[in-house]
Order: sequence, then structure tokens, then C-alpha cells
Amino acid sequence: MPSQNTLLASTGTTIFTVMSALATEHQAINLGQGFPDVDGPRDVLQAAADALFDGRNQYPPLTGVLELRQAVAAANARFYGITVDPASEVVVTSGATEAITACLMAVLNPGDECVLIEPLYDTYLPVVKMLGAIPKLVRLTPPKWELPRQELAAAFGPKTKAILLNSPGNPTGKIFTSAELAFIADLVQRHDCFAICDEVYEHLTFDGWRHIPLMTLPGMRERCMRIGSAGKTFSLTGWKIGYVTADRSLAGTVAKAHQLLTFTTPPNLQRAVAIGLAKDDAYFAGLSAALESKRDRMAAGLAALGFGVLEARGSYFVSADVRPVGFHGDDVAFCQALTVEAKVTAIPVSAFYAGPDAPAHYARFAFCKQDALLDEALARIGAWLQRRRAGGTASQVA
Repeated sequence: MPSQNTLLASTGTTIFTVMSALATEHQAINLGQGFPDVDGPRDVLQAAADALFDGRNQYPPLTGVLELRQAVAAANARFYGITVDPASEVVVTSGATEAITACLMAVLNPGDECVLIEPLYDTYLPVVKMLGAIPKLVRLTPPKWELPRQELAAAFGPKTKAILLNSPGNPTGKIFTSAELAFIADLVQRHDCFAICDEVYEHLTFDGWRHIPLMTLPGMRERCMRIGSAGKTFSLTGWKIGYVTADRSLAGTVAKAHQLLTFTTPPNLQRAVAIGLAKDDAYFAGLSAALESKRDRMAAGLAALGFGVLEARGSYFVSADVRPVGFHGDDVAFCQALTVEAKVTAIPVSAFYAGPDAPAHYARFAFCKQDALLDEALARIGAWLQRRRAGGTASQVA
């Protein structure tokens, strides 16, 4: 048989699929994959249902239905003061993952360099490579996840075409500070390149932290492609509705990439998301507050069990160092044992690194679940640790 695509053939199944399958096999509480266990706002769901019967179920416009493009433009102005033309500067995609791919396709040519910051969402690197571009990896280090400015500056060069920036971050929960963003913006401008901004957790921020789009910094309006996600903002991850905000000089090329990938996105879901984006400030504040409470619940529970819990300023996730509980294997072994023996699933943070010598003792827990489920998961983990200690399995848990 002839050979298949080398990159795809050698790319493993995503860690989220692997661990979710293991969770199903062992009937474990799945705190691995980041999805809520309740549906989003009732009015948004009802709008999607109603829209199925309004006689507009054929192909919608390539860049998205007018209602959603207008809603995205209005949200940009409302939350960040960004003025956007809905006719030429918004592209609706089938999820934020497609939006990321379309934005990379829009600017990268074979041989271009793209700066990526580890730990990173696991689709970034394969897409960059599929486009024939060269990834330049820069690593954030726990527990503070501070931006290594010297290393980042060294990653930029004459062939740099783009940087892909995720804030609030997955799995770190990091929100880049205004000073860090200013440093990144200066590099982007000095090297005359673009910034692809994965901002899907923009409304999921805690402790008074607020998301600052890189696009709002001086000189960055024309260089940024800003990606949002209805799935995260409205707790409807299965809908797969993403949107790109970009200068008209970029948005047209992003739309051409979208045309080749999925062409359009379900129109009833688009119109429902438009309703959601127009919801009052109380909804967005309530979403953040509710998730902050869940983060606190999960973090406190893990800390009480002895884990070294890291700060999470945003997103669905909190990460914890497994060494303080006496686990002597790596994070992959920990997450496998946790799933099989404790019936709770987490994700090894090392899966978010591509380079060598990645941190190998942190597990990521999704806390976007009902409180009772989080409490049950913590109880199972506590009982598991006690059993292992009582059983004398010192090779794994001291």
C-alpha cells in the first residue's frame, strides 16, 4: 500500500479522547475533558430550537449570518472598546479549533516561523507543521507561569510570521498581564508579523482579573486575529460555534480558509448565539462568579488532600502537583491510576508540551461541573489515597 500523510499518520490520538475513553471504560468521573455537565442558558437553547422552524435552514452566508456577525461586533465594542465592521471583519466558524486553523492558514506559508508558547492546546503544533511552517517553542514554567521575556525575544527572527497566544490559558489558567502583552506587542511590531489570539475563555476570569485582548494595544488592531467561542461563553461546547475578529485586510483570507474547511456553520445555532451575546452584564458576571466558586471548591479540596495546587486566574481548569501526596510515577501514570483505581479522570499536563524535559508531575482537573460531582470526585480521590497508603504501595504512593 502507498504511504499515507506522514504527519497525520504519526500524530497520536488527542489526550482528551484517550482519557475520556478510559473514563468511560472504568465508569470514572470525568474531570479531564473541559466541558460543563449542565446545558447553557435556557433562552439561548430555546432560540436555537425556534430557529429550526423559521424557514432558514439552507446554506447561510460564508462568513456567518448577519445577526451573529453584528452581535460579535457589538460584543467587541461593549467589552473591549474595539470598533468592528460586521460586514467585513467577522468570520463565524465551526468551533474555535477551526478558527485557529483558519487563522494559521491565512498567514503561514511553507518555511515561515510561528512562535508557540508551551504548555499549549494540542492542535496548535500539528496545524503549524501541516502548513509547512516551522514552530518556535517558548516554555512557561510552573508554578507561576511567568513569561520568559529573553527566551521569547530570541524566538522571533527574520522568518517569524506569527505568534499564537492563548489567554486566559489552557491548561495554565494564566491571564497575561498588561506588561507581558505590551512586551509581546512590541515584538510583533518590530518583527512585522501577526498575532493569532485564542481567547475562548475571555469571560471565564477570577479574583478580579480581567482579560485584555492583545488587539486593544497600540499598533495591534491590524495585526491580530481574535478568536472567541460560544461553547465556552454559554456552556454549550457541543455546538462548535467560534468567531474570528480581524481587520478587513485579514478577515477575507481567514474566510477563504474557512471556505475550504467547513464552508458554513449551522444557521440556527448562529442565531441563538447572537441572542446569547446580547445578554445583560449580569449573565457574564454570574458565569465568572459561578466558575470561580467551583474553582475554589476544587482547589481547596485538592489542597486538603495534600496536593500542591497551582493558581488559576481563568478557564475551566486547575492544575496540581502530585508529588506532595507521595506519588512517585509521572503524571501520565498518575492520571491512569487515578482513573482505573479512584474512578476519577484528570489530564497529565505533560501532554500540553511538545519539547523535551516537560514538567511531568502535574495533573489538570476540570472544575466546570456540578458541586455534588466535584465533592464526589474529591471523596473518591481521598479514599483512593488512603487505600494505597494502607496497602503499602509505596512504589506509587508513599
